[in-house]
Amino acid sequence: MNLESTQVSVAKSAQEVYTFLTNLENFEQLMPENTQKFEVDGDSFLFALKGMPEIRLVLKSKTEFSNITLGAASSKLPFTLAGNITEVSDNESKVQLVFNGEFNPMMAMMVKKPLGKFIEVLAENISKL
Repeated sequence: MNLESTQVSVAKSAQEVYTFLTNLENFEQLMPENTQKFEVDGDSFLFALKGMPEIRLVLKSKTEFSNITLGAASSKLPFTLAGNITEVSDNESKVQLVFNGEFNPMMAMMVKKPLGKFIEVLAENISKL
C-alpha cells in the first residue's frame, strides 16, 4: 500500500526542515490533536492516537537536507514513512510524506483512510513551521 500526502510549502530552507525532522522530539509538534501518548527514546519514538494501538517509529535512514525515512519497529506491520524535502529557495522548501506498507488486502482496506488522514495532518503541520 502506497500513500502520498499533498506536497506542502514550508517557509524554511531544506536544511532547516531536515534539521527539524531529524530531531525526533519535534514530531510531537506535528502530531494530530488526538495524540494521547508521545515518547522519544534515542532513534525512535512511540505514539498513540485516541482509539488506536501504540506505534513505535524508528529512524531508518536520512539523506542530508532531502530525505528522512522512519520505519515501524514491529515486523508485524512492516511500513515506512518518508519525508521528501525539496529546496525551492534559501527560505522555502517543499515537503511530501510517502507511506509504504506491506499489508494484506483486508488490513489495507481498514487502515487506508485513517492513515491517509494522519499523513495529511502531519504534512499540514509541517507547512506551519
